[in-house]
Amino acid sequence: MSTSSSVCDGDGVGPSITVVPQSKLYVSEPNPSWFGNGANESGNPTWNTESKNWLKSRFHFSFAEYRNGKNTNFGVLRVMNDDLVQPLRGFGAHPHSNMEIITYIVEGHLTHKDSLGTEETIGRGSVQFMTAGRGIRHSEKNLEEKPLRFIQTWITPAAYSLSPNYGSYCGKLSLEGRRNNFFHLVSSVGNSSASAPVQVNQDIDGYVAEIELGKSASVAVGLGRQAYLLCIEGSVKVNGQNLNRHDACEIIGSDNGLVTVETIKVEATETGEIAHVLIFIMEEDKDSSGRDDL
Repeated sequence: MSTSSSVCDGDGVGPSITVVPQSKLYVSEPNPSWFGNGANESGNPTWNTESKNWLKSRFHFSFAEYRNGKNTNFGVLRVMNDDLVQPLRGFGAHPHSNMEIITYIVEGHLTHKDSLGTEETIGRGSVQFMTAGRGIRHSEKNLEEKPLRFIQTWITPAAYSLSPNYGSYCGKLSLEGRRNNFFHLVSSVGNSSASAPVQVNQDIDGYVAEIELGKSASVAVGLGRQAYLLCIEGSVKVNGQNLNRHDACEIIGSDNGLVTVETIKVEATETGEIAHVLIFIMEEDKDSSGRDDL
């Protein structure tokens, strides 16, 4: 376990940061028939060589076949899955209820179709979000000849049996906003002072940043708040703690709540050579403010 607190210019103790290395994530590679897919094509040159399976998913919290009582959630963050879907594969129609679901596209294009009549395809930096509420069915597929990667996050809602709802946001609109800066992507429907394009039924804020080499971006995690940060691409320092691709960290806020992310290694991506991070900030819950098995 790697944990630190930082002190900045004598202004008090900074946030506590605990690194969650990718080695502590559960890797799932399910049978293709479970989600309506044909047999794997391990020799297909269009497939990502990281996996010979149609799906490789990294679970940050207990999910599906992964059961770990010491790692069920982080505050209201119930699920974070980092999914690699091979070309012309995907998740057939399946149900959800009583969950706020946010899907952030990293690479490729995701085609969504649901029981509300929505059908659309979104690419890098874009988000699809759902209030599953009383119940919704949807499918998520990669209909292209290249791999798809996305981060899907489930958030426990503030209320149950809400009316189902779907929305999306185009990543091209935030290209400048997320470059060397934390772009405010997600906020609560109850927060009238926030202007985030994705609104969910919970007290939570989500920010995304694409940071060039040697540059940094900062965001506040104040006293009474906690946050979960994922390094999607590249490598960064978070208040001095190193995170590589797929690593995450748990953050407990403080009076001096500044969290600074500095890029130390970049990757070539659709939007340039950058490191890429996603953070969710929520009310601190002392009963679920970190893993017990690090």
